[in-house]
Amino acid sequence: MFQSFHYEPRKLEATEARLEAIMKAAKLGLKGDSLALAAGMTPTEYRQLILFDPIAEYAELKGRAEGEREMSEVLHLAAKEGDAKAALAVLQHQHGWVAKQQLSIDVEQRISITAALEQAQARVIDALTLENQAAQTVEFKEAPIKEKLKAA
Repeated sequence: MFQSFHYEPRKLEATEARLEAIMKAAKLGLKGDSLALAAGMTPTEYRQLILFDPIAEYAELKGRAEGEREMSEVLHLAAKEGDAKAALAVLQHQHGWVAKQQLSIDVEQRISITAALEQAQARVIDALTLENQAAQTVEFKEAPIKEKLKAA
């Protein structure tokens, strides 16, 4: 047997209580459909309320900001009291700090033009000396056996 439910659409208004419920849900970090249901509305009703009354969206933004501010205060207080994990979380998420993953070593080397020229000249002199020594070296080869016999 089919049973009929009486349905009457609710008139949505951004009442003080409804705005407080939206702020409270947003402060807890809820979004979208979860926020709507926690605030006592269906997701469709919540989207319509935001379209027709911008103060509802403002209440959501304000709730998010208050929740973020409270958590920031908690983290900053913990960091000031010596909690290293809290301090690291503040540095990473609010200040964009990232621990170095690798070491970078910068070696600065200055080149003197006169020193470079002196080194180049010394190399040229060494090369010329080796060339001269090679030219002055005379190699003696043994004469072939036939020539030795004719000479004897």
